[in-house]
Amino acid sequence: MAESFVLVESPLGPLLLAAEDGALTLLWMSPLPERGGGAVEPRNRAVLAAAGEQLDAYFTGELTTFDLPLAPRGTPFQQCVWAALVEIPFGETVSYGSLATRLGRPGAARAVGLANGSNPISIIIPCHRVIGSDGRLTGYGGGIDRKAWLLDHEAGRGPGQLALPVTALAGR
Repeated sequence: MAESFVLVESPLGPLLLAAEDGALTLLWMSPLPERGGGAVEPRNRAVLAAAGEQLDAYFTGELTTFDLPLAPRGTPFQQCVWAALVEIPFGETVSYGSLATRLGRPGAARAVGLANGSNPISIIIPCHRVIGSDGRLTGYGGGIDRKAWLLDHEAGRGPGQLALPVTALAGR
């Protein structure tokens, strides 16, 4: 079955969603990659519609846990990291080192960071919840401003109200 794509609007700008074989394979923020158009396969239509509805509910504060079939493409290690990301509770953060320790690989913080950065289904697989060991916001494919926005949103603060030390936002 071919991969199907839809574009949905969000407070963070347009999001590109992709699905294949009835499972979500991609959530990409702008700048959006070049993707083919065409008809949405019927099997993918339902998961793309559900993803759009759940994202709307997440952004309005009505949803804290996504319930969608996911099929991110990656190595076995990446898959392991992404599965661990889904276990980080809404509104909480963990460090790369802490996540590596949870995975039984305490010396693999950098490898966890690389896998985190390769997450193809951001927001839904919440890679934004991983921060530096010193509490700083480090790296985010959608940009540090969006990471801060998502963390503010999940903490119930308005955008721009991130309760981190000023040094945490240095080097943005």
